Amino acid sequence: MSQVNFDAMSDAELRRYFLENRQDRAACQAYLDRFSQRPKSIIASPSDPDFDAKIQAAIRQKLESSPSSQPANSTVERTE
Repeated sequence: MSQVNFDAMSDAELRRYFLENRQDRAACQAYLDRFSQRPKSIIASPSDPDFDAKIQAAIRQKLESSPSSQPANSTVERTE
């Protein structure tokens, strides 16, 4: 089997490769290593009075930045 250069792959390429080659333990390890190296950000603490608003804003931002989440003419209604 030929060696695959995981470092040369983008995050999306590595993810796609791993999902198509689930038996490849090196691909799994490379994917997990890369994922664990990403910086973690704290959006809000549970005692924050604006906790719900900050979490909803972070989710909305993540959904808007995801290319696969661009629905055609659909709206999301807020429920209380």
